[in-house]
Amino acid sequence: MMPCTDFRGSRVIHSVRIVDGDGSVTEDGWVRFEDGLVAARGSGADWTDADDVIDAVAVAGTDAVLTPGFIDIHGHGGAGAAYDDGADAIRTGRDMHRSHGTTRAVISLVTAPVDDLAGEVALVADLMQTDAGILGSHLEGPFLDPGHHGAHEPSLLRHPEHADVARLLEAGRGTVRQVTVAPELPGGLEAVRQIVASGATVAVGHTDADADTARRAFEAGATILTHAFNAMNGIHHRAPGPVLVAAADHRVVLEGIADNFHLHPAVIKLLFDAAPGRVALITDAMAAAGSADGHYDLGAVKVTVKDGMARADDTGSIAGSTLTQDVALRRAVEAGVPIGEAVRALTATPAAAVGFGETLGLLQSGRVADAVLLSAALGVHGVWVGTAPTR
Repeated sequence: MMPCTDFRGSRVIHSVRIVDGDGSVTEDGWVRFEDGLVAARGSGADWTDADDVIDAVAVAGTDAVLTPGFIDIHGHGGAGAAYDDGADAIRTGRDMHRSHGTTRAVISLVTAPVDDLAGEVALVADLMQTDAGILGSHLEGPFLDPGHHGAHEPSLLRHPEHADVARLLEAGRGTVRQVTVAPELPGGLEAVRQIVASGATVAVGHTDADADTARRAFEAGATILTHAFNAMNGIHHRAPGPVLVAAADHRVVLEGIADNFHLHPAVIKLLFDAAPGRVALITDAMAAAGSADGHYDLGAVKVTVKDGMARADDTGSIAGSTLTQDVALRRAVEAGVPIGEAVRALTATPAAAVGFGETLGLLQSGRVADAVLLSAALGVHGVWVGTAPTR
């Protein structure tokens, strides 16, 4: 695979099928990058010379595919490293995921004491000063329903009191991008409004919310559903739950984990059919992503990975995933999702969901020059990272 590079000259990638973040497909396309941004694009042989010229067919084979860089708004680690374990662990996990096409990521943190979480979001804010591949942090806890705790330590869960929420947001210095909240908790809807007012995004998840409560949360400003179908009430014909409410609300993006464990392939396809243009394919990856089966920690929870599936030792709950976003792309396409829509769910949709919709997620003039070159079988053959994005 060609290395990931932060290139400041000019580069042309040609003879490639461009699948863009808006779902469009251009055959025999080319894209020109200059100083970390997309400068021009077209089709055929009308491209001009550059400092670096890449023949996609020579690198990735016939029918090679070029997409925008993948964006993971929900992942906890990889390559044996958990993002909760500090700067070196975050760098290790990000290096692995970048090699699989994830050029930008939100760093997800599992439930911990508020003091610890404040330190972790502050650390992420510090790392962002030197690593533009980190888009901010995601607090997946501690404001979750104990009955849907998943791989979060139940004893550390708490109601979203105003002071705790404020402390965590302030510790992030404006870099907390997403907070998952169970809106039915005491103070839950007030927390939704408080977080949205700060400029962060609220996700409904790890929740016992019924349809009416989910609707109130979205009306209060929540705009993401955390890993749809997982850690929430399912769809029943007399109790539709949060998934159908989210799918019917055009303001809401639904996260999906396309690993064939969290979601059956038929349900992956259903998610795209129910919420066209509003699915974000996430990894929810823990430390075992890109590593061997074995024993791992996910925050305070002990996890065993067998045959690629991670489960909490004490409860047997699915505990994150071992997924990378290139595999998520392949699983979605195998499930019957058109490639353009699957790419949209890895690029433009997650970018917009966390406030980067104007700079990331599309291979169009003026956008950040993040790109992934794939074979016809959707294996990664090249990853390029452009300039730092702005919100």
